[in-house]
Amino acid sequence: MTSTEAIQSQTRILNPQDTVGAVLNLVQDQAEAALAVQAAAQSIATAADNAAYHLKQGGRLIYAGAGTSGRLAALDAAELPPTFGWPLSRSISLLAGGTAAEWTAQEAAEDDVNAGFNEADQLNPTRHDVFILVAASGRTPYTLGVLKRAQLAGSLTVGIANNAGAPLLEQADCPILLETGPEVINGSTRLKAGTSQKITLNTLSSTIMLRLGKIYHNLMVDMKATNQKLFNRAIQMVLACVDTTPEQAQMALEQCDWQVKAAAVMIKRGLGVDDARTLLDQYDWNLDDLCL
Repeated sequence: MTSTEAIQSQTRILNPQDTVGAVLNLVQDQAEAALAVQAAAQSIATAADNAAYHLKQGGRLIYAGAGTSGRLAALDAAELPPTFGWPLSRSISLLAGGTAAEWTAQEAAEDDVNAGFNEADQLNPTRHDVFILVAASGRTPYTLGVLKRAQLAGSLTVGIANNAGAPLLEQADCPILLETGPEVINGSTRLKAGTSQKITLNTLSSTIMLRLGKIYHNLMVDMKATNQKLFNRAIQMVLACVDTTPEQAQMALEQCDWQVKAAAVMIKRGLGVDDARTLLDQYDWNLDDLCL
């Protein structure tokens, strides 16, 4: 039996007559998820450094998992393009059971190792790709099938699991162990295990984007501005990058199709749109290297 399937002690039994106590018990248990992620900080950092190296060679981020783990992975993949301007074609998710599993549990799909292998195969993976594989048990056949195909291609594999000694951790290039232990509700890994996975995915992908120059200080400077809230945020980011006025920031952003980096360079260096983009090209669009 895996540790995530073990039954909690009698002290963690939920009492239906004590709603507040049940809430506190559930919250406290999930709070421990953050501690498990903290303990894995070095593993997460190693995975981020290796992933950034591969992605700089033109690789893709390919997430894979089943059930809760797969849905959390798919969510992370979906949020990278709008948040960091990461190309949609380079942010892919494989979920056991396909799109139907996004909203309706397809429990049997996770047992199909061949489906995982074949779905990964359809992506024609390369040695520059980065696979992020998530499974609480670390033994999910579908996810291990994806792992096997990724390994054949020489892709970088990052395994995230909640059980020590799991095959996913033993076989992945960059294993990340999240030791969360038994759940308050026996076996319900959408709770503490899922919380730890979500924190880890947030942290891992954000750190990768930081290493790729898509975060300047604490600003998501490659964000895609697509509504009024984000237009306003883009203006505030330009104001945080360079000494200017809101009016000048908005004018520059409008001229460069709301590219925060381009607008900041235009104002700081007194350049037009084309010259600002040419300068950014020389520095691989990294504002840290450009030293604004």
